[in-house]
Amino acid sequence: MKQTLLRSAAIATLVATAALTAHAQRSAPPAAPAAPAARAADISAPPALLAAAVREGEALPRLHSLLVSQRGTVLVERYFHGTRASRLANVKSVAKSVISALVGVAVARGLIPSVREPIGTYFAAELRTPGDAPKRAITVEDLLTMRSGLETTSNRNYGAWVRSPNWVRFVLAQPLQTPPGTAMDYSTGSTHLLSAILTKATRKTTLQFAQEALAAPLGFTLAPWTRDPQGIYFGGNDMAMTPRQMLAFGELYLRQGRAGETQVLPPQWIRDSWVPRGRSLRGDRDDREYGYGWWMRTLAGQRTYYAWGFGGQFIFVVPALELVVVTTSSTATDDERRTHRRTVNELVESLVIAPLADAAPNSSR
Repeated sequence: MKQTLLRSAAIATLVATAALTAHAQRSAPPAAPAAPAARAADISAPPALLAAAVREGEALPRLHSLLVSQRGTVLVERYFHGTRASRLANVKSVAKSVISALVGVAVARGLIPSVREPIGTYFAAELRTPGDAPKRAITVEDLLTMRSGLETTSNRNYGAWVRSPNWVRFVLAQPLQTPPGTAMDYSTGSTHLLSAILTKATRKTTLQFAQEALAAPLGFTLAPWTRDPQGIYFGGNDMAMTPRQMLAFGELYLRQGRAGETQVLPPQWIRDSWVPRGRSLRGDRDDREYGYGWWMRTLAGQRTYYAWGFGGQFIFVVPALELVVVTTSSTATDDERRTHRRTVNELVESLVIAPLADAAPNSSR
């Protein structure tokens, strides 16, 4: 599959570089609007350089959408297999990047003193015994970076966790496997604790805070999503967004936290979020790094930051190319999902990032 994608990319690059250049000259980048995140070009006919990506996307039975925006202009917006632009997608763990952004807003407003704040500040009742002292010392940053040291509540423990009567207590009851702040172990429980902290610190539900602090400046309204038995919105899973809302969120990070004239997130939070602080050893690759709720890899020679959700939900941000790419996919739990996720990665790398990098002025590829 990857060789086929690479051959298609090479052909498309040779044929269409001039076409994309002319398209870019006709579509001067606009000022950054709040919503939509990027203005639409003539997306009924995507630039020839990206036509191969659209063709490959149409051939993937699990792919629901593909959006490509560069320099504030939407170059591709395609929906597949009956999906419509207005259809909400369960973005799965893309929600972890959204929760990270909300923590950034809360820190900037002084609602959370800093990322070094120990979680004992917020969970004194749950962590009240002398033996809980090491857990009380876990910091907000440890949760953002998946380095709490607690036994994971994802993968093998996920079912037992979400069936438990109190999700926060279940997470905090897990044994410490490593000292906090030392080793990454991916766990949705960590971001759920962040949602609980946001609820306490802001005195609002995570949804209410997200509407006011994030969605409203970006020009949309978030749909309610799953809550735990205590009413805390699920931190890090099952959030529902349209692909255009995902694109607006990616554009926010590309534009250093600005939406139009509004500084939603401090630029320093974006920079801190994209500092590698751990490396995932699970799955089929060992080059995935992790920051504050964002993954990092080099794709087609370009440093790429991405929000990643189960099944093929992605927001890719490539700052050097002023590029944001969004995909949504089926969340069905069958054997094809891993192959599909790898194929989506290859499509974005070989048929979107690579040709746009090759077409960029002074390209060294």
